[in-house]
Parts: sequence; structure tokens; C-alpha cells
Amino acid sequence: MNALDRTLNFIKNKEVDRVPFHPILMRFTARYGGVNYRDFCLKPEVKCAANIKCALDFKYDWVNVMSDAFAEAEAYGDTIEYPVNNLPMLKKHAIEKMADIDKLMKPEINSHARLKARIKEIEIYKQELGDSYMIAGWVEGPLGEYCDIRDMSLAMLDFYENPAKLETALDIITEFSIEYVAAQIKAGAHCIGIGDAACSQISPDLYKDFIFEREKAIIDEVHSNGALVKLHICGNTTAILPDMIKTGADIVDIDHLVMSMSDFAPMLSENQVFCGNSDPVSVIMDGSVNDIIESVEKCYKETNGRCITSAGCEIPAETSIENMTSYSEAAHNL
Repeated sequence: MNALDRTLNFIKNKEVDRVPFHPILMRFTARYGGVNYRDFCLKPEVKCAANIKCALDFKYDWVNVMSDAFAEAEAYGDTIEYPVNNLPMLKKHAIEKMADIDKLMKPEINSHARLKARIKEIEIYKQELGDSYMIAGWVEGPLGEYCDIRDMSLAMLDFYENPAKLETALDIITEFSIEYVAAQIKAGAHCIGIGDAACSQISPDLYKDFIFEREKAIIDEVHSNGALVKLHICGNTTAILPDMIKTGADIVDIDHLVMSMSDFAPMLSENQVFCGNSDPVSVIMDGSVNDIIESVEKCYKETNGRCITSAGCEIPAETSIENMTSYSEAAHNL
């Protein structure tokens, strides 16, 4: 059973040889692959080679296009700088005043290098791996993207001070995301991740009123194109988890800040799974072998076996090879 079959069968509640292992690795991958982070973000061949090396060496079951949150933001008009060996730095937001929303337009995929690069990354994975590993594309979710092009604090105020303008921007973002996920699936993605981290910072009512239907529209588009969806919202999502499940996402990521998954596991449909939720820092990076094993087993037990093994969010670059190896072994021995 290959990695893709293992993941698909697990989600569909069919027999598998083991639980899939889907760690989120970005800066670790660049470091392990011996490449600088600017090249990892900007050069598809570099990112893909490093990810494939990591997937093979640590025996996990997916590859992805993740590196930072600014590919789409730059296309909308953000000014981004790319240090040689650090995370990209946002220098100027596309929306500095509300009047800027009147000029906001859907980006053209072929007019922006980073949008094209994501398509290229998926094509490289497809050429190199075929259907042996789950290939995951990515889009920022409606609120996550709005915060990237507006500013997190100002975006939160806009819910109350400029709701109509906010909805205009969210609609543009959603319409583009629908186009972009279709292009990624056409390029060969088996799954699309939707990263909407800012949603953990809003109330359940705001999530329902402003975000739920827009996320669901993107998810429905992915499904209509024959692919799966991974909904990733970092932080403590306890209050919105029931609605996250109701979006219909096939994989619902849960961060370590959600203290227990037990109450939510019964809400999953037959063909939905959780993914998480080990603490990437205190357990995976800094923990002992026993800490890692106990966390992996806890995630499995809390969800009655319906959880892909992963940390709740990105595993830090500073994680030792020994701990990553221990994590892989714990996942394989589950």
C-alpha cells in the first residue's frame, strides 16, 4: 500500500496497513535539504526536491507546497521581502485604507510568479511521484488572506466598523481561491489545504456570519473537481470546531491548543478525519521519546482512531533529526 492509497483509504474508513503520517514541515525541510529559505519559497525545483527528500527519509505520506502565507498576498498587492535564510517579511499591505478595497481585483494566475510557482510545484510532484504520495496544494482561506493584505488588528476592527467593505473583499478572495484550487487540481493535486488561521481569533458568530459559507464554497469547488480538502486553522478552535466539521472538509486539522478531541470526534462523518494535534514545540522538538510516543497514542485514542498523525502546526526548524526520527517511528508503530 503506497502513501496515497493509505491516506485515501484511511479517510474513506477502509482498511489500511497503518495510520497515515502527515507532519507539517517547512523551515525544517529547507534546513534538512541544505537550501536557503528564500530559494525554498521562490524556486519550485528547490522546494520539491527538499520535500521529497524529507518525505522519503522520515517515511511520511504526503508532500505539499507550503512555505509561507504570502504567495497570494503578493499577487493582491502586498510588498514582500525575501531574506536569504529567514521567513519572508511583509513590508506594505495592499489595503491600507478602506478605499483600497474598491481597487482590489482577482489576480491573474499567469501574471504572478509565485502563483505560477505553486502550479509548477504540483506539476513537479506529479512528474516525480505520480500517484504514490498525496500531493497537497494550498490556498489561504478568506479571513486569513484578508488579514495578510489588510493587517490582523485592522481586519478585526473591520468586522464592526466596515462590514460591507470587508464582505466585498472576502468575496473577491473567495472567487479567486475557487479559480486557484481548480488550477492546482488540474496540475495534479490530490488534496487542497485551506489555511485560515485568523479564524481562531474570532467568535463563533462571526465565523458563521462571515466565513463559514465562503470556506464551504471553496471546499465544494475542490470536491466538484474530484479532490479532497484539508482545513487548517491554527490556535484554539474549540468554539468553532463543530462548524469547521460542518464545512465538509475531509481532513480537519486540530492544533495542540484544543485540549481534547474526544468531544468532537463523534461529530465527524464517516469519511472525515482529524489531523493533529501533538504540540510541535514542547513534544516534538523538546520532548523525550516517551513524550512523543504518548502524544501520538493520545491523539489516536481521543479520536477512536480517526486521526492522521501530525503535530497541530509546523514543527520547528530547530527540531533534532533524532526527535523527527522518533516521531516517525512512533507514527509507524501506532
